[in-house]
Amino acid sequence: MSASSGSGQIFRDGEVDLAYRAKWWTSRIAIYAILLFWTVICLFPIYWTATTSFKMAPDVMQGNMVPWVDYQPKWLGWRSLGLSPDTIGVESTVRDEFLKRFANSAITALASSALAVALGSCAAYGLSRFDYKFGFMRNPDISFFFLSQLILPPVVLALPFLVLYKSLGLLDTRIGLILLYTLTVLPIVIWIMRDQFGSIPTELEEAALVDGLSIWGAFLTIILPIALPGMVAAFILSLVLTWNEYFFAALLTSTNATTLPVMVASQTGSQGISWWSMAALSFAAILPLIVVGVLLERYIIKGMAAGAVK
Repeated sequence: MSASSGSGQIFRDGEVDLAYRAKWWTSRIAIYAILLFWTVICLFPIYWTATTSFKMAPDVMQGNMVPWVDYQPKWLGWRSLGLSPDTIGVESTVRDEFLKRFANSAITALASSALAVALGSCAAYGLSRFDYKFGFMRNPDISFFFLSQLILPPVVLALPFLVLYKSLGLLDTRIGLILLYTLTVLPIVIWIMRDQFGSIPTELEEAALVDGLSIWGAFLTIILPIALPGMVAAFILSLVLTWNEYFFAALLTSTNATTLPVMVASQTGSQGISWWSMAALSFAAILPLIVVGVLLERYIIKGMAAGAVK
């Protein structure tokens, strides 16, 4: 090969390499641009809620968005809840009511989510490891039966639950909401955990049984630790759904067990909606979920990677 042909080959290889690098950088920039755009869309409601809690009425109506540029932030929304720096140390009836309803939401959401994960994990383990037969129904039919409970809209169940809870004395009680919320999220937990247990090899349990463990022993000591990421993912999803539930909380409670979503929806008056108060209350309500999501992010990722969430 002559020197000119060799240099031509090197030039062509350089062009190919340069084109490949340009294509690679273009694709990466496009992907990150799309991800950044989607991040802005997802985080904008939180940003709007947080900034609106510091706006005055004219700022809300005019749609001012950037603090210290479009408007001067004020503590109007937080002052209405007794949570501003100048009212936090003063006795406030509204703040006491907020803390009471915050406690109601926390207790009912945490208890129902934990109970749903416990019961749903047992049901999902049975569906993934044993064969059941109830008439014409087999394991896939039973799994779909659980999922089908989500098809009915809540308004269809309103009257039956209202009559049932009145007869059982569960109206306006935390235990009533806990039981109802557990039933609400149980089908989702069962489907999530069934996929999680299905991804775990059965040889692990067989080895544990050979070593002398019982079925329950193998389930508690071998399977559950492996399925922990999926359980955490199911717990967080259940927590979000029960924390934000409004319909049954408004229907079945009145004073003692009222939750935060009901309080948020009540921020209206004769002069219209108090957007600043509603925004402050909403941000205070979603802040615990944000903290939980950040702290348990690694478990969520592991659960999704293991096929626990579809």
